[in-house]
Amino acid sequence: MLAGHSVPVVVKGNTDRADTVKSHYRASAALAGVFGRRYRSGVDKTHVTAEFSGADPDRVAARSTWQRMTPPLIAAGLGVGTLALLHFRDPHVEGSYGLCPVYALFGVYCPGCGGMRAMHNLTDGNILDSLHSNLLALPLTIAFAVFVIDWIVRARRGRRWRVPGLSAVTVWSFFGLLAFYTVLRNTPWGTWLTPV
Repeated sequence: MLAGHSVPVVVKGNTDRADTVKSHYRASAALAGVFGRRYRSGVDKTHVTAEFSGADPDRVAARSTWQRMTPPLIAAGLGVGTLALLHFRDPHVEGSYGLCPVYALFGVYCPGCGGMRAMHNLTDGNILDSLHSNLLALPLTIAFAVFVIDWIVRARRGRRWRVPGLSAVTVWSFFGLLAFYTVLRNTPWGTWLTPV
């Protein structure tokens, strides 16, 4: 196919999309002139098949249920295993998991300090102590659980996993709050945020 030429392709059952397909071939022909035949053939095969075959682009390629379920189940198993480890091996015992390098070097609490103790308190049902040890542990645990459950459900239905879209404002706001939390828990006014 030469650049500038277009082939009117009408996808069965989608005659109203002929112009769209025509535009695709026009663009792929132009790019093929720059990048060569390999680009053109790759785009023609994959884009038309995925985009205009009528198949849901969010669908995972045909695999067995267990193949689709394995990754999210491994993630769930790692999460449950971590909780079990932190429950039975108490991080309140000095040296049970080593030392936080930030606290050992500078004598200040980092945003993660007390996270393991918070998870241990959470598995014991002590939610207030968990929040006291590390305010971030509970919401991050809930977010991870929601993510993994959604992943399992989508995998069961043959769909791809999804990562929440975060705007730049959300990301920078999170880092700003993280910095504020770190500073506050190291001041006399933030003693209620120190690990217990």
